[in-house]
Amino acid sequence: MIRIPDPAQDPILEARLEALLFTAREALTVRKLADCLEADAAGVKQAMEALQERYSGERRGVHLQEIAGGFRLLTNPTCAAAVQALKGKRETERLSPAALETLAIVAYKQPVSRAEVERIRGVAVGPILRQLMELDLIRVSGREDGIGRALLYGTTRSFLDRFGLKNLKDLPASM
Repeated sequence: MIRIPDPAQDPILEARLEALLFTAREALTVRKLADCLEADAAGVKQAMEALQERYSGERRGVHLQEIAGGFRLLTNPTCAAAVQALKGKRETERLSPAALETLAIVAYKQPVSRAEVERIRGVAVGPILRQLMELDLIRVSGREDGIGRALLYGTTRSFLDRFGLKNLKDLPASM
């Protein structure tokens, strides 16, 4: 591994980081970025902080945000309408109100069993849980200790990424 203790020793480190972030479809951790560049994680972290400061201080169409335990380039909200006009309709699949409600319960109560989600919602949620798993928004995070050892569900990094959250502590005040 090439050791880069100081980003000044690699004059294009920030440019290489921008290129990786630009092409990524998800948030990239400092470790992942360092591995891709065969660079020292401390130097990459320092360069990411410098990039984040630069993006926040200038008028740009994108901003660098720390979400889901990593970094991602996102459209500046002031430019969202222009991007929307270019793309036409949204590419991402919208969640139904029932799916959003189920996802919210999992996010706030995790780890939570299907029976507990059904008790809170008052309806069967099996198909919705499967849909949320297919969209990689929730995952099986364990099993209950009791009789039957029911599956427990929790959110994924993709959930944090999709909703622009750095971690679960960034969720709005509890339901």
